[in-house]
Amino acid sequence: MKYLQYSTRRAWQRVAAGLLLGFLGMAVTPLAAFAEDTPDQLVRSVADDVLKLAKQDRERGAAQSKLVALVEQRLLPYFDFDRMTKLALGKNWRQASAEQRQALVHSFRELLLTSYTAAYSTYKDVSVEVKPLKMKPGEDDVLVRTLIRLPGSSEPIAVDYSMYQATPSWKVYDVVVNGVSLVTTYRSSFNDEIGRGGIDGLVHSLSAKSGASSPAKAN
Repeated sequence: MKYLQYSTRRAWQRVAAGLLLGFLGMAVTPLAAFAEDTPDQLVRSVADDVLKLAKQDRERGAAQSKLVALVEQRLLPYFDFDRMTKLALGKNWRQASAEQRQALVHSFRELLLTSYTAAYSTYKDVSVEVKPLKMKPGEDDVLVRTLIRLPGSSEPIAVDYSMYQATPSWKVYDVVVNGVSLVTTYRSSFNDEIGRGGIDGLVHSLSAKSGASSPAKAN
C-alpha cells in the first residue's frame, strides 16, 4: 500500500517533523492567545515555543504518553481534518456515507497523530526559519513558508503550510514538504486503496495503520 510505504520513508518522517516543529509549541499556549496573529506570526511564535519545549522535554525525560496527550489536546485543533480528509478523498468523498466520512476523518486524524509523535521522538536540536508573509487586505487563504534545519544536514527542508482564516485562529489544511503535498500524496494512495477494497477497505486500512478505534468506541 503506497501510503503505508510512504509513512515509513525518510520523506514522510520529514513531513511529520516539519509539522511538529512548526506547531507543537501550541501545546503550552491557549488557542485564543493566537486569535489576532497573522499566519506567519502564529507560526513564528509557535516555532519559538517548540524549541524551548523540546529542550525541556529532553532534559526531563518526558514520557511518550505525555507528548501524545499534548498533541491531542493542543496541536490537533489547529488542523482542519475534515477539510484535509475531504481533499485527500477527492471525488470519492461524495460517494462516502456520513458514517464512512466520520470514520475516515477519525482514522486519518489518528494516523497523523501517530506519525507526528513518532517524528518528535526522532528529530532533536533543530531550528525553524519562518519567511515573512505579505498578505493582501481581506486575504483569508495563504501559504506560510518555513525552513527546517536539521543537525548534521547542510540542506534545509522547505515546509509550507496552506492555511485559511477560521474562528478564532488560522487553521492548516495542507502541508507541502520540499514541493510534495501531504494531501496530494494521500489522494493518490487513497484512490488506489479504494480501487482495491472500496471506501470501507480504506477505513479498515487507515484504522489498522494508526491503531485507531472506531469513532463510536473512541467517544
